[in-house]
Formats: sequence, C-alpha cells, structure tokens
Amino acid sequence: MTQDVEMKEQQQQPSNSTTSSSPSTLHHLKEIASLIETGAYAKEARRIVRAVRLTMTLRRKLRASVLSAFLNFSLSAGSEPFNRLISYLPKEDAHEMEVDSVTSVTQAPAKYPLPELEIYCYLLVLIFLIDQKKYNEAKTCSSASIARLKNLNRRTVDVLASRLYSYYSLSYELTGDLAEIRGNLLALHRVATLRHDELGQETLLNLLLRNYLHYNLYDQAEKLRSKAPRFEAHSNQQFCRYLFYLGKIRTIQLEYTDAKESLLQAARKAPAAALGFRVLCNKWAVIVRLLLGEIPERTVFMQKGMENALRPYFELTNAVRIGDLELFKSIAEKFSSTFNADKTLNLIVRLRHNVIRTGLRNISISYSRISLADVAKKLRLDSANPVAEAESIVAKAIRDGAIDATLDHANGWMVSKETGDIYSTNEPQIAFNSRIAFCLNMHNEAVRALRFPPNSHKEKESAEKRRERQQQEQELAKHIAEEDDDEF
Repeated sequence: MTQDVEMKEQQQQPSNSTTSSSPSTLHHLKEIASLIETGAYAKEARRIVRAVRLTMTLRRKLRASVLSAFLNFSLSAGSEPFNRLISYLPKEDAHEMEVDSVTSVTQAPAKYPLPELEIYCYLLVLIFLIDQKKYNEAKTCSSASIARLKNLNRRTVDVLASRLYSYYSLSYELTGDLAEIRGNLLALHRVATLRHDELGQETLLNLLLRNYLHYNLYDQAEKLRSKAPRFEAHSNQQFCRYLFYLGKIRTIQLEYTDAKESLLQAARKAPAAALGFRVLCNKWAVIVRLLLGEIPERTVFMQKGMENALRPYFELTNAVRIGDLELFKSIAEKFSSTFNADKTLNLIVRLRHNVIRTGLRNISISYSRISLADVAKKLRLDSANPVAEAESIVAKAIRDGAIDATLDHANGWMVSKETGDIYSTNEPQIAFNSRIAFCLNMHNEAVRALRFPPNSHKEKESAEKRRERQQQEQELAKHIAEEDDDEF
C-alpha cells in the first residue's frame, strides 16, 4: 500500500509542472514588455525588433489565460483598449483568467501604458486569434489596431506596425475579403511614405502587390511597383517577397530573362526555414527557364524537402526536353489541379510551342533531309492540315534561328545544314560574360552589406572595447539568423 501511495505522489508531480508553464510564459511576456519600454524611452528600435523576435518563439505557448493576465498587467483595467482586447479572448478558462489577473495586477499595475505597449498587446491578441483560426474576430481586431496606428507617429512603433500590417492583410485574405482593404493599404502606404517609415513602406508595398496578384491584376501591380519609391532594403524577408512578386509580374509580361533573375535571387536569399516559399520560387523559376528554352538541372528537383512538391514540374521538364507533344499534354492534364493551385497553368499552355520547337530541333539534328509530312507525324500534330502547320512551324523556327536548315517548298522537304563548330561563334563569350556579371553583382552586394563600427578610422579602441564590440557583433549575427528563421 505504501508503494501505491508513493507511485500516486510521483504521478501527480508532472501535472504540477505542466500547470506552471503558464506563469513562465507570462513571465517571459513581462520581460518582453520591459524590453519594449526600455526601447521606447531610449528611442532604440533594435530593442523593439528583439522583442518581436522573442515573441515569435513564444507563439505556440500563448493561451487565453496568459493573454488575459498580460493585458491586466500592461493596460489599465476599464480602459478602452483593455475592454476591446479582452472581449476577443474566449471565456473558457474564466477561473484561471481571474487568478492570473489578480496576481498580475497586484505586482505592477500600469495606469498610463506606452503606445508601443498598447500596439504590442494588439499584436499578441491578433496572433492568438489567427492561430486559433478565429478569422472573423481577427479581422475586427486587426481593423481596430490599424485605426489606432493611424494616430501614432513614433519611429519605435514602426517595427510593430509592420507586423500588424502583415497580419491585417492575412486575416482578410483568410476570410476571402482581400479586395476590401486595398484602398486602406494604399492610404497606409502614402502615410508611411510621408513619415519616412521605410520598413512600413517595404511591407505595405509587398502587401499591395500580393493583393493585386491575388486577383490577377498584373498591370496595376506593375504600375504601382514602377511608381513606388525604392530604397535600400531593411528586411531580408520583405526583399525576398518583393523579388518573388517582381518575378511573377515579369513572367506574365513575357520578360523571361529578368523574371528568371528575380526568382532565382529570391530563392537563394530566402532563409532555409522558409521551405514553402523556396518551393514556390523554384516552381516559377523552372517554368520561366523552360520558356527561355533552357532545361533545368536534375539537382534543382532533388533539393532536400522539395522532391515531392517539384515532382510534377520534373515530369513536365522531361517532356519538354524530349520534345514529345503527346507526353506533354498527358502530364499537363494529369497535374492540372496542381498547376492550377500554383497559378502556373496559363504559363504551361505557353510551353506547347517550346515542346514543338525542341522536337523539331532533335529532328533537324537527326536527319539531313526529311519531308514535311514526316515532320508532322513525328511532332504528332493533330490539326486539320498537319503538313501546312509543320511548314509554318519550320519556317518560323528557321527565321528565329532555332534550327539551321532550309525549306524546300516545291518538294515539301526540310534540308538541314551541317552543324559547325560552336567555338567559332560568340556563344562561349556570351556565356562567360553572363557568369562574370553574376560574380561582379554578388561581390558588389557583399561590399554594400559590410558594416563598420562608427569612427573606427578616428580613434583606436582598447582591448576591452574591442571585446565588447565583437560580442555585440556575434549577438547581432545570431539575432539576424533567428529572424530569418522566424519571419517566414
């Protein structure tokens, strides 16, 4: 019997540890609140950035009871922000909420909260509502937070505001009402421009581009992008998103070379944790490279974690490489739902001509002379007059320089010329030039990204200051790496 009692006591111990997880989360939130207060009084935005980064690590631990206790701690009870935010929280854990709120109020009541702390409370509640899939409440909360933000003009609020803008757009997108906030986003972008809030401009420009592209308004997106002020990127994540949207716009506008460069750069700059974003960039980059007449390497489809997602595009690439029109049609029909979800189906329709041209190139290499009827049969053209269509395809390919051949209209033949030495042409020089330009651009970006301590050329620092500076640089590098993992 004594053993049974001891076992029961041991089983009850883990349950006590689980109940103590909520106070630890509340304690972390209070530390973040003090960090925000320090940053607001010292006017240091980097402390606010750190507070947001720490919040993302606690995102999965947020509970209604914890948020209620934190609101009691941060905001004065009975105030308008407190009553509004507390109404969005569920009343399931009412007993826990009352206990936590009483203990928090007796610790350190805040009668006059800072605007930064109030906006941070809006951000916490909004993240909680989205994670709990309460999208209608999230819409209402985000609209109220944006209305409050319009009355604030403080540089320490800009970091929190940029996050609120993102969740504001996300809540409306999840409910299918993204078009409703387009005018509001344009007004917020104009206000951010007048206030020289560059991080807000970056975020709102990307949200507007996403809004336009969601409804296939590519012309309006390009007009906005071309007229919006551009400056040095402040957030790597926002810059990656901008490159991706720019690549999509360039692709629709048939500017495949620029689109390829933007999409590959977005995939390369994206953090390793943003797997879904990198998969989407690679999907569009594969289609653009196929439209350019290039065949992506097999290693593109074998990247870690992307094999299954890129499988339809791998089979599509194989069909284009072979030049088999029937295989291309069957793959396009087989994966039509996937291509439609990725919004690449219209681009794949454009690939039909590339498949025919690839097959024609293979025929011209294999045969020195072949009749147009055989060309139509090998290309599997299914039109009413396949010979006439084959003749027009061959004539266009010869005019574009895709094949080196002549067309004998009288006899109905295609006569291929002997392949010459490629090294006697300018193609090797063009290839080397593109590689050199890529390396120079990467070097210039690395030079622009260098950071130097202030007044390093005027005064010699002591050993203690040098150690302190190196420690700060290591912490900064660690925070940047954590931010790359968190934001996507």
